[in-house]
Amino acid sequence: MTIEINNESGVEVDEPAILRLATFALDQMHVHPEAELAIVLVDEGAMEQLHVQWMDEPGPTDVLSFPMDELRPGTEDEPTPAGLLGDIVLCPQVAAAQAVTAGHSTLDELLLLTCHGVLHLLGFDHAEPEEHAEMFGIQGRILDAFAQADSQR
Repeated sequence: MTIEINNESGVEVDEPAILRLATFALDQMHVHPEAELAIVLVDEGAMEQLHVQWMDEPGPTDVLSFPMDELRPGTEDEPTPAGLLGDIVLCPQVAAAQAVTAGHSTLDELLLLTCHGVLHLLGFDHAEPEEHAEMFGIQGRILDAFAQADSQR
């Protein structure tokens, strides 16, 4: 997979961990190894501008996903085709505040948000209760499996 991370936020983050999680999540969802993904970390001002522009909602948010080729999850026998998955935009400052509330590290929050963004790029949503249950169930399984695999590195 081609995953490009661009940190424009001014906050130091563990980019290798975000890269490992994104790669792991895409692999778990059977996305073609030649798919492309961009992850951009921005400050609160830039995130607020994007949030207003694309979601018509005030204030900065934690993560936004911008799908490109509308790829969907594949299967072990038939991975999703190669293509441009899209962009994930993260705001470390918002993630840090949410991490305090959640009782875990900012990195854990950024990993959760990266996984969440990947799932949105693959067509998952959480507007309806059944969609929410499916998406957050998959997200939890990926994060648990990643934590176990990453701890064994």
